[in-house]
Amino acid sequence: MTLDISRIRTDFPILSRDLRPGVPLVYLDSTATAQKPVAVLSAMDSFYRLNNANIHRGVHTLAEEATAMYENGRELVAKFINSPSVKQMIFTRNASESLNLVAYTWARANLKSGDVIILTEMEHHSNLVPWQMLAAERGVNLEFIPVTEDGLLDLEAYKKLLERLPKLVSFTHMSNVLGTINPAAEIIRLAHAAGAITLVDAAQSVPHIPVDVQALDVDFLVFSAHKMLGPTGIGVLYGKQALLESMPPFLGGGDMIKAVHLRTFTPNSIPHKFEAGTPAIAEAVGFGAAVDYLNKVGMEAIAAYEHEIISYALERLEEIPGVKVFGPSAEKKGGVAAFTLEGVHPHDVAQILDGEGVAVRAGHHCAQPLHEKFGIPTTTRASFYLYNTRAEVDKLVEGIYKVKKIFG
Repeated sequence: MTLDISRIRTDFPILSRDLRPGVPLVYLDSTATAQKPVAVLSAMDSFYRLNNANIHRGVHTLAEEATAMYENGRELVAKFINSPSVKQMIFTRNASESLNLVAYTWARANLKSGDVIILTEMEHHSNLVPWQMLAAERGVNLEFIPVTEDGLLDLEAYKKLLERLPKLVSFTHMSNVLGTINPAAEIIRLAHAAGAITLVDAAQSVPHIPVDVQALDVDFLVFSAHKMLGPTGIGVLYGKQALLESMPPFLGGGDMIKAVHLRTFTPNSIPHKFEAGTPAIAEAVGFGAAVDYLNKVGMEAIAAYEHEIISYALERLEEIPGVKVFGPSAEKKGGVAAFTLEGVHPHDVAQILDGEGVAVRAGHHCAQPLHEKFGIPTTTRASFYLYNTRAEVDKLVEGIYKVKKIFG
């Protein structure tokens, strides 16, 4: 199945925007947040215009409609990752909150001083800081799977770390800097053999490649809607049912309870136990619409197309004298190209590219330790999605040549 990119691009109104007269937008920052198709915008607009009400509590027509639409969003997202049950899908604000939920509930209920958590050197800060906070509070030990010079995880070093019998192995499925797609199934299998619980940060993988939680046999998995064509403000924690049922509540308030007395309460069943207060209802509707859109396009087709785009982008970038791209070859990565240009600060690169209409990200991309690993403070990052074209890659390359000309 091939993608009709010209037609797909018409579904995204923002892509037809000129940033300035004669300067069309070239959006290459989907790793930070993806653009939204009309189907998502319309679904959320329609909800607010015609169905807006609070959920789960009311018996009037609007409340029942809103509840059904919210829970339909949950069902669509659950099917998208092949969750055995909708009850195992917890809506949160984002992937970061999902990671924190596990750290504050499962981890604090189960880990003690001296216990080991294995992470990797390529983690986003969201999968580092919660565990650093836990380590400072509880005295747990953090160990890290090294990243090789070509941007892959050192699995032999990982096997040695597993001899320390960790309680948790938490890792990114796909690096937001290197683009590396890690062998999640193998990492999880080895962790389980060592008696560890597993957590996968799938914020970058779920939008771009097929992800099946049952095939992976993962214990926890997190991701966000806004990186997969959906709205900001809503994310997901998937967990195995027995784990979720054993965990204490995260936040207290309405809807996460079955009964409340002056001095005691009884928590609700999952997933509601972890969804205190009025949730992001319209966002759940938009999330469902985004999943519908991705399903219609086809995740296998999206993954194949993005492989073509990143392969072409790497070829073009490597032509440019002074450019160094970080991460593995196209066969082992998703649509992310983080690079440096000799003699030019990444922020200067990004600013000049913006003048050409090319939107890229410059900085450490919430992965400072990974940049320290490679001895650089920051990179410029171009990232690609189903709506990007080879012509846009060419525009990126033209812009970099302009940067080189300006800086001599």
